[in-house]
Amino acid sequence: QVQFVESGGGLVQPGESLELSCTVSGSLFGTIGLAWYRQAPGKERELVALTTPGLVTHYANSVKGRFTITRDNTKDTVYLKMDSLKPEETAVYFCHDPSEPKAAWGQGTQVIVSA
Repeated sequence: QVQFVESGGGLVQPGESLELSCTVSGSLFGTIGLAWYRQAPGKERELVALTTPGLVTHYANSVKGRFTITRDNTKDTVYLKMDSLKPEETAVYFCHDPSEPKAAWGQGTQVIVSA
């Protein structure tokens, strides 16, 4: 079964950058779409960005121009580069296959944006 392991979170100041990584196992990585989601305290999980097998990308309006999703099919890893981070983007970030909603979620990686 597919498994997602996220890493790269941490504490940063507003305006700083961070790059998250997610290694995927148990799937034909190059054939699946992948997305980053985030869940802030007390809020529902929301889609941040996604990439298709054909490298088409989509971003939530709130992160367009600041976040970049990429994938390395040789490493079975998807990345999320986040620039100009804002305090309201403090959340646990997860990666997942949007076409497999029943697949188990990983632990996520915590991002805290605070002065």
